[in-house]
Amino acid sequence: MTNASQKSKVWDNHIVDPEAPAGFTFRETYPENPNGVTVLLEQWDAGSFEDAHHHPHDDMSVMVEGEMVVQFYTKNENGELIKDGEEVTFSKGTTGYIDANRIHSVKYTENCKMVYVQDLDFGFISDTE
Repeated sequence: MTNASQKSKVWDNHIVDPEAPAGFTFRETYPENPNGVTVLLEQWDAGSFEDAHHHPHDDMSVMVEGEMVVQFYTKNENGELIKDGEEVTFSKGTTGYIDANRIHSVKYTENCKMVYVQDLDFGFISDTE
């Protein structure tokens, strides 16, 4: 049996964001509706890593292929990052939700294809700078 996602044109025409971590490509939509969502089709190479960051809106990731590991954080009174719980693994077929402003880092342990949806317009705020 052939893996349908490997043949689908949905995964063609991805672009590289020069400011994003190495190994990341994407396609996106831009909502005309101010109450809409941002949808990205993301591809990540195994070994890619996103430092601690958060998004200003709730998000959802649907893992089409691969595996990623998410570590959540809080900040102490000095603004230092403190791990918040154990790492959480998302694999093919998993849907994950992250609340707005929840600090997290992500490591991609396998090549990944995922559908990423963020409420309203896309936002990414680094927590390591």
